Amino acid sequence: MIDHEQGQDEVVVARRRRNGIAGFIAGFVVSIGFFGFFPGLPHVIDWGAILVSLAVGGAARWAARKWMRV
Repeated sequence: MIDHEQGQDEVVVARRRRNGIAGFIAGFVVSIGFFGFFPGLPHVIDWGAILVSLAVGGAARWAARKWMRV
């Protein structure tokens, strides 16, 4: 019985990790796309845009993992 519960915990952890990675990638791609293609911006991906996109990706990862915990 204990082995079965540990197996379920590993499945939950793996699912949470996959969702966190997917959330990070989605947040990063959406924000870098915003900086690259939004009308009115200079259409230049500079270090500031990359750092902001990493921060948005991190926030999206946090939100995805938080959502899985509920």
